[in-house]
Amino acid sequence: SEDAVRTSAIQVETAGPAKMRTVVELPGEIALNGDKVTHIVPRTAGVVREIRKNQGDPVRKGEVIAVIDSRELAEAKRHFIDTAFQLDFARKAFEREERLWKKNIASEASYLSAERAYHEAELKQRAARQQLVALGIGSASLQALLDDPESDLTRYELLAPFDGVVIEKKVTTGQAVTEDEDIFQVADLSTVWVNVTVYGKDLNAVRVGQEVSVRSDALDAEARGKIVYVGSLVGGEARSATARVVLPDPERRWRSGLFVAARVVQEEVTVRVAVKREGLQKFRDWDVVFV
Repeated sequence: SEDAVRTSAIQVETAGPAKMRTVVELPGEIALNGDKVTHIVPRTAGVVREIRKNQGDPVRKGEVIAVIDSRELAEAKRHFIDTAFQLDFARKAFEREERLWKKNIASEASYLSAERAYHEAELKQRAARQQLVALGIGSASLQALLDDPESDLTRYELLAPFDGVVIEKKVTTGQAVTEDEDIFQVADLSTVWVNVTVYGKDLNAVRVGQEVSVRSDALDAEARGKIVYVGSLVGGEARSATARVVLPDPERRWRSGLFVAARVVQEEVTVRVAVKREGLQKFRDWDVVFV
């Protein structure tokens, strides 16, 4: 009866053409996107004057994370300013000698000597500039330094390399740091990696470009991505390789270390007639479909 159909939540659908997928289900684990994680080092020794960002804080590209007082940086800046003044003096002296030489007032030897001094000053100034560039000092800051030579020479600003989140901080105000000390770690969490374990028997079923459905029972969530890498080595006791899926995560739900199930679509074919899996019923020892 209609009432019995309604009470039992029975649905009647029409069987017809459908895409059938062969799926391999494999275990995986969420990890940070290794291509979007950076370790920030000071590049110059000094003492931490100010910390502006702490663990968990968002950062924008170019934003100041911390400020360091550095005597080494002060010496490099002072050398840069000195070489800039020397270059300006050498240029003026060379231009003067060039005018006099063209008027046959100065000797050629004097002109050549001024030219050599000018080129040497250029080389020294360029080397001093490159030294500061290697420390992360930008062109705008270099020009500001020349415009105001009396500015704070010891001040060194650590800048965020891209938009992201501070995921690790290993420094406090007043702490002395070295030029190669890892004091901050910043990550872009808009995407994550899913490291999928591929067993030897399933290696032929997994390849780059395949669509993957990632499921987490803990989150009660599912997302889709594609395989971007399949390891060529099979190692360990389980004799397995690693496949990597890049998963968009704009809401930052997929936390690093979370275990997931990855359903890899091995094959997709179109068939003339199909019924949904939930339409299969058990009748005695058979799988049947009621028509």
